[in-house]
Amino acid sequence: MFFRKRRTLMAGALALSCLASTAWAQASDYPQKTVTLYTAFSIGSGPDVVLRILSQALGKKWKQPVVVENRPGGGGFIALEAVSKRAPDGYSLLQLDSEHIAALPHLYKTRHYFPLEKFDLVAPLFYTPFMIAVSEKSPWKNLTELIDAAKKNPDSVTYGSWFVGSPGHLGGQWLGSLTNTKMLHIPYKEVSQLYTAVANAEVDWAFGTIPSTRPVYDSGKLRYLAIAAPERHSLYPDVPTVAQAGGPGELDVNSIVSLVAPKGIPVEIRDKIHADISDILRDPQVRKRFDSFAFEPLNWTLTQLRERLDQKSATYKDLIDSANISLD
Repeated sequence: MFFRKRRTLMAGALALSCLASTAWAQASDYPQKTVTLYTAFSIGSGPDVVLRILSQALGKKWKQPVVVENRPGGGGFIALEAVSKRAPDGYSLLQLDSEHIAALPHLYKTRHYFPLEKFDLVAPLFYTPFMIAVSEKSPWKNLTELIDAAKKNPDSVTYGSWFVGSPGHLGGQWLGSLTNTKMLHIPYKEVSQLYTAVANAEVDWAFGTIPSTRPVYDSGKLRYLAIAAPERHSLYPDVPTVAQAGGPGELDVNSIVSLVAPKGIPVEIRDKIHADISDILRDPQVRKRFDSFAFEPLNWTLTQLRERLDQKSATYKDLIDSANISLD
């Protein structure tokens, strides 16, 4: 009896050893063919461009082709549905922002679609904060004046965003909630259309990333009242934080972009991809190219990434429920 148990234990240990060796071999040999980086963003957008920078660097590192395939539209569902059906082998990865992961479940309640039930987090890529932008023609010279105007005349102050449920929309809801003001949201179909409307004073203000607003800002038609972040940005050191501008310090509007894989990717392959991307994002030349978009490369662990996404999800749920926002 003793020897039979011992043989069983030895066989189990041998099987685990073989599995570990196989997993190590899979990771050490990965990749052996073309890797496709899908993205929910359109060609030429900031996330698309930096993903192509990453794909070139990964191709050199892995000595295999790494290609980018755009699947924009449908609020992210086109990309999500297409890539979720791919094999979980590390050869199909998907670029999403934190809103695809943290806001979609609350905006489309009847779909019961939770991206992290269908995908595994693989690697954080970058973080981008949002500025509060007004027309250069705006009478408001600082954030306090904007908030005071909203308090004085509810629904008289308008803010725009690029679609319902976007960070610009939910950020506006958050600012209103924190300041006990009610402002009127006006959604636009295109980002470029939105900031042209702000510049022309057709809408009073909007949140915007630096790369999306910079062309109009550089033309002298936009003014930044504040950055919705804990610290000022190195590119615009004269622009105060929301707290420094007299607004609520807890307002932190940003987007986190990361790579995910269909659920079930082997841990060893996931960890190899994460480590290799982390190495690339530490490269000074790559960082310099990211800096040109005002995107901050991230070196978070997957646990840290998940914690930030869970925090965003809780914030978005409260904002969406309280404002009764639905895209169903």
